[in-house]
Amino acid sequence: MSELLAHSTALAGRGLRLSRRNVDAVITAMLLPVILMLLFVYFFGGAIDTGTRYVTYVVPGVLILCAGFGSSTTAVSVSDDMKGGIIDRFRSLDIGGAPVLAGHVAASVVRNLISTTLVLGVAFLIGFRPDTSPGAALAAAGVLIAFITAVSWLSAVAGLLARTPEAAGGFTFFVMFLPYPSSAFVPIDTMPSWLHGFAEHQPVTPVIESLRGLLLGQSVGSAPWIALGWCAGLLVVSLALSGVLFRRRTA
Repeated sequence: MSELLAHSTALAGRGLRLSRRNVDAVITAMLLPVILMLLFVYFFGGAIDTGTRYVTYVVPGVLILCAGFGSSTTAVSVSDDMKGGIIDRFRSLDIGGAPVLAGHVAASVVRNLISTTLVLGVAFLIGFRPDTSPGAALAAAGVLIAFITAVSWLSAVAGLLARTPEAAGGFTFFVMFLPYPSSAFVPIDTMPSWLHGFAEHQPVTPVIESLRGLLLGQSVGSAPWIALGWCAGLLVVSLALSGVLFRRRTA
């Protein structure tokens, strides 16, 4: 276990160093959620009635959009490794698949926390004011980190499935699309009735509702437990699939 942790930590550091070589992708992952937040707040916010200031309503959804987009870049990083031959070098050093993928996921979590901090900083500048307690803020951070970790592992699976980094980049579209048919940007009851079922029961919605309630001092009900259940399910499935796919790709 200590060897696995040491390898994972070292490879997470490698993932962060690789990010410095791909500055344009890192900047895009950090700035795109900020640009979308400004776009929604200043272009559409005046026309959308959420019962509160629109910036207050939309920030939790933007945090999830930020987390999803940042995590999806893990697919490209994993695909690059599988294509570039570095995996053979790792195997010659007796480093298994779990530390390699865990390193990518850990680096993704760190990058996402930086992006989240940037989004929150800009949100404060344009009027977002949370109404939360230290315990609720920690709970919100825990839910967000669980979501980032689960989506990062799912992204690693996509990287193992894709045969090229370009194909792995297609996962970005899926992850960025998912928050839109949810409560991220508009209340679900304003959507067409045929969309309500999916919007209410897809994995992103309870995560957003948990963050919104915990950050704004609102009742959250069972949303955090449902959110953590989705995250745990995605994580378990992704871990199992990543192990099988890694062995097949390196056999």
